[in-house]
Amino acid sequence: MKQERLRNIAIIAHVDHGKTTIVDKLLRQAGTFRSNEQVADRVMDSNDLERERGITILSKNTSLVYKDVKINIVDTPGHADFGGEVERILTMVDAVLLLVDAFEGCMPQTRFVLKKALALGKKPIVVVNKIDRPMARPAEVIDEVLDLFIDLGADDSQIEFPVVYASAREGYASLDPNVREGDMRPLLDAILEHAPAPEGDADAPLQLLFSNIDYDEYIGRIGVGRVERGSVKTGDSAVLCHRDGSQERVKITRLYQFEGLKRAECDSASVGDLVAVAGLNDLNIGETVCNPDCIEPLPFVKIDEPTVSMNFIVNNSPFAGKEGKFVTSRNLRERLFKEVETNISMRVEETDSADTFKVSGRGELHLSILIETMRRQGYEFQVSRPRVIYTQDEQGRTLSLWNCLW
Repeated sequence: MKQERLRNIAIIAHVDHGKTTIVDKLLRQAGTFRSNEQVADRVMDSNDLERERGITILSKNTSLVYKDVKINIVDTPGHADFGGEVERILTMVDAVLLLVDAFEGCMPQTRFVLKKALALGKKPIVVVNKIDRPMARPAEVIDEVLDLFIDLGADDSQIEFPVVYASAREGYASLDPNVREGDMRPLLDAILEHAPAPEGDADAPLQLLFSNIDYDEYIGRIGVGRVERGSVKTGDSAVLCHRDGSQERVKITRLYQFEGLKRAECDSASVGDLVAVAGLNDLNIGETVCNPDCIEPLPFVKIDEPTVSMNFIVNNSPFAGKEGKFVTSRNLRERLFKEVETNISMRVEETDSADTFKVSGRGELHLSILIETMRRQGYEFQVSRPRVIYTQDEQGRTLSLWNCLW
C-alpha cells in the first residue's frame, strides 16, 4: 500500500551549496509562514554555532503541504565530520535532493554524502543550485554528477535522475538552465513526481525505528523516527527493543508529527509518517518500538568509525577555576557520556587516570564543535592535540581511518 499523500526526502550537499537556504524558500513557497511573519534567514540553523559558522551541524526535521501532499524534509549537514547525522537520517526518507553548486560542481563531500544515499537505495533528484552565479557551467556540472554516479556504482534507476536548476537565494527553480525568474514550484512538482511515496502495511503490527533523539525540558527525552509498519496511537502499549538485545515494556504517552518548524501533537500516525514520541526515557538511537504481539526489531544502518581522538582532561593549570563552573572530573565524565547518547559518531573511553577521558570523533571540526559547546555551557577542561586513529586491514596492513573516510 502506497501513502500517495506523503513524501519523505532529505537534502544532501557539500558545505555551503545552499541546503538550508533552499529549505527556507520551499517553506515560504508552500505558505508555511504568514505573509507578515518575520523569519530569519537560514531558519533551520537554530543552533548558535550553526548561525555563527554558517554551516549545518545537526540534522533537523520540517514539513510543508503542497497540492494536498505532505512533504517531510530533513536538512542535513554537508561536512564529512558530521556524516553520522546524514547516515542515520537517511533511514527515514525515500528520496534525496542532491544540491550541487553550478560553478563549483562536485566537491569531496558531495561524493561522501551521495555514496551513503546510493548505498541505501534512495531515489536521487539533482538540483543545480546558484544557477545565477557568474561563470555558472550547468552542462559541465551535470556531466560531473553523472560521472560521479557511475563511479559510485549507482543502479539504472538512480542514474536516470531528474535535474532541476535553481537559485535558492533568489527563490526560483526551473527545468530550463536559462530561466532566471519564477518561483520554487518546479522543484516541488519534481519532488511529487519523482520522490517515491512510502509503502507499507498500515494494518500490520507496529514497527517504529528511531533515528534521532531530541529533548524537551518539560516532557523529557523525545525519540524521532519513522513508522516502518503498522500504526501507532497515543496511549498504546509497546515493547522497546534495545540495541543490546534487551526488551522493555513502554507506553506511548505523547505523539507528535512535524508541521512546518514545530512539533504538533497528534493522536495517531501510520506507516511512512515521521513522528516524535515522548515517554521512552531509556531510548537510544537505532532502537525499535514494536507491537507486544509481534516483536521484530529492525536493523540500524552501520555508522562509520571515528578517525581522530583527543584527551579531555580536568583543568589543573594555574588558571583553573577562573572561567567555568563545572570543573571536576565527575562533571566532565557526566557531560561526555551524555553526549554519546545522541552523537552516535562519537566515542568516549575512560583511561587509567580518573581525570582524563579519551574522546574520538569523525574529524577535528567534529571535536572542536563539542569543545566550544561545552565551553559555552560552563565546562572548564584541557584537551590534548588530535591524534589520527589507525586500524589494520585483512592483510595486516596498518591504515589510517582518516584516509579510509575519503
